[in-house]
Amino acid sequence: MAFRRKRQYVAAAIAYALSALLVVGALAVRNGAEARRYKRQVTNAYRHAFTELVTGMGEMDTSMQKVVYAGTPRMMTEVCMDIYGKSNAAKMALGELPFSDVDFEHTSRFMTQVGDYAFNLAKKTANGDKPTDEEMKNLRSLSETTSVLTSNYQELLAQVDDGRLTLGELNSIQRQAAEVGRDVVSGSEKAFGEAVKSAEEEFPELPTLIYDGPFSTHIADMKPRMTEGMTAISEGEAREKAAQFFGLKPSDLTFESERGGNLPVYVFSGSANNATFEVSKVGGLIVNYFTDYSAESAKISADDAAKKALKFLDEHDYKDMKESYRQLADNIVTVNFAHTLDGVIIYPDLVKVCVALDSGNVVGFEGQGYVMNHHERALSEVKVTEEQARERVSRDLKIQSHALAVIPTGGKNEELCHQFICENADGAHYITYVNAETGVESRIVILLENENGTLAI
Repeated sequence: MAFRRKRQYVAAAIAYALSALLVVGALAVRNGAEARRYKRQVTNAYRHAFTELVTGMGEMDTSMQKVVYAGTPRMMTEVCMDIYGKSNAAKMALGELPFSDVDFEHTSRFMTQVGDYAFNLAKKTANGDKPTDEEMKNLRSLSETTSVLTSNYQELLAQVDDGRLTLGELNSIQRQAAEVGRDVVSGSEKAFGEAVKSAEEEFPELPTLIYDGPFSTHIADMKPRMTEGMTAISEGEAREKAAQFFGLKPSDLTFESERGGNLPVYVFSGSANNATFEVSKVGGLIVNYFTDYSAESAKISADDAAKKALKFLDEHDYKDMKESYRQLADNIVTVNFAHTLDGVIIYPDLVKVCVALDSGNVVGFEGQGYVMNHHERALSEVKVTEEQARERVSRDLKIQSHALAVIPTGGKNEELCHQFICENADGAHYITYVNAETGVESRIVILLENENGTLAI
């Protein structure tokens, strides 16, 4: 009987083992199938996104070839706007690519710059002006680069289509595959990344584009206006200036790092409220001051906070500042101030001051815009009267106030404008800017207003 029981136990153990193996095998089959399905999804997603990019680039190339032969300002405007639209479509396709380690830096910047340059030319030719010889030369150069770039990516797509080059996997789907016990990473993303890297390294040299747009070549070379003629200072001198500015001891600040770029700074930290101080290496100007101060309650009003912010600026030689708008969040008011000159608002010279409503203390300061743009100015002549400028404002808007203001353009230049704060039939507020030299309506700004303040967009 004992022997029979032993055989029964062995048989049962074998049965259980076989069952376990069957379960494991079934899971392996299922997981393998799911991994293969994920991989198919990945490949299809990659191919579709990359195909959209190459198609968009091809359409942009076609439009670029047309623009160099546009014979009238009207046709130039039409084709330039088409280039602008096609470049945006290509950029959108590029943004949908699911690659994690593939760097399209030059490609992305080029498409953005082409679209922006075309858009600015369209604005010019829409007024009947013809492009200059230099602008036409730039268009031809950009057209040639677009053709080369498109050809390179069309070749990559052909290699993908015929199997010579495989695409990698989406990070999110990789994680899903990992959850079911399978790693679908094949190393193909690296292979594709290497191909893209080669195309990026062979990127043609671009012309220097100087125009009034945010991606003009000269923007990257801009230097802070306020530090011109000033001398470089040491880390110790910068520490003293930061301490003096905020009423602290130099020993209260700890040197953290340096930052380069167009506005090099020394970075210090303070133990109180996890503060960060940025001081320009040239001139020792306070560029930024950030804290994580938490205001538990509101003991003063937002108006009183704005007065304290203005007093703070005046005490630190920021003269003739005018409040632009303010925002309230978590019992801290951020007040935006712009410099004024002979009654004209100079919006590029912008400073932000954060004041806590529980203590009334300044807990934040952003002066980078002021440091970059503030300088001695000679204002342009007002050739268009206020009355003439009013005619440019939409009749659907009711004008509530008027002022003269200098506003920045897309290319970091400036223009003197008539500023009209207006209201529509629903009570929403807008600002319309009309160029005081040409009478052209330059910009419309929407004022988003709620109980927390006003935001201009």
